Amino acid sequence: MIAPDLGGYDRILVAFSGGKDSLACLLHLLEAGVPASRIELHHHDVDGDQPFIDWPCTLAYCRALAAYFGVPLYRSWRVGGFLGEMDRQGDPTGRVLFELPDGGLGHAGGAGPPGWRGRFPQVSADLRVRWCSSVLKIEILAAAIRGQARFLEGRTLVVTGERAEESPGRARYATFEAHRTATGGGRSPPRRVDHWRPIHGWPQAEVWRIVERFAVAPHPAYQLGWGRLSCRACIFGSPNQWATIRAVFPAQFDRIAAREKASGSTIQRRASVAALADRGRPYPAALARPDLVAQAEAADWRLPAISRPWSLPPGAFGEAAGPV
Repeated sequence: MIAPDLGGYDRILVAFSGGKDSLACLLHLLEAGVPASRIELHHHDVDGDQPFIDWPCTLAYCRALAAYFGVPLYRSWRVGGFLGEMDRQGDPTGRVLFELPDGGLGHAGGAGPPGWRGRFPQVSADLRVRWCSSVLKIEILAAAIRGQARFLEGRTLVVTGERAEESPGRARYATFEAHRTATGGGRSPPRRVDHWRPIHGWPQAEVWRIVERFAVAPHPAYQLGWGRLSCRACIFGSPNQWATIRAVFPAQFDRIAAREKASGSTIQRRASVAALADRGRPYPAALARPDLVAQAEAADWRLPAISRPWSLPPGAFGEAAGPV
């Protein structure tokens, strides 16, 4: 695996979802001796200013970990979030907002061509069809980098946590390459940005081993039975996950089921969320932990960032239900 010279970068950005893989990337950098002062966490808030599909606690959880490790975390989001993009009827895609080191807000976009959606993103390897990944995550980080002059100074390394084990598509990703925001200069200063996937070759067991070494408390998703952290109501959700959402997060389930009926299009092409839930069984861990269910529903973080003694969460090595 190609590994860059970490000492040759002025800053290292970690795309930080709070999931085990992006967490492993942060811990791997710290274990390799990278000073926290040269690391930045960038969290893409999928719902933005309209809570709908994600875990309400995720941003607060990410901020708690950033504070514990002494690393800055910058939130970025698209105005309207997931729901605003899905509801577009002749409007341009919402602009991107991103937090700045001085405490202000930067912005980009929002003046593009009109577009129409009116339906959920669909399970597909094509990011034009699975638009949630591109519009609400990948393009957000790119906009935040392009929209800040500080990234024209020195060299930047972007770190993401895709692993080959996750899917055939991700297995084909390069471990090291120029980032999509890199430029060659011309009349303008070059933007020297590289992209590294440090855990691309790691099995899941190695991911959990580094989390255990640092004794980090996993996100409630894993503790409630989910095998991966994405949106709580991810379009890849399994029948068991939809059954769990219906059982312990009924308000979110009902809202999504209502949107399916209103749009005439289901999240998964062949079945509604109700039909999927009927085929699944709620995770026992979720039914047994109303305290964690309450934390997962909260917009603030009330628990320690570190858990000793540490133990594997029930969702570890469970259903992945993720990208193809």
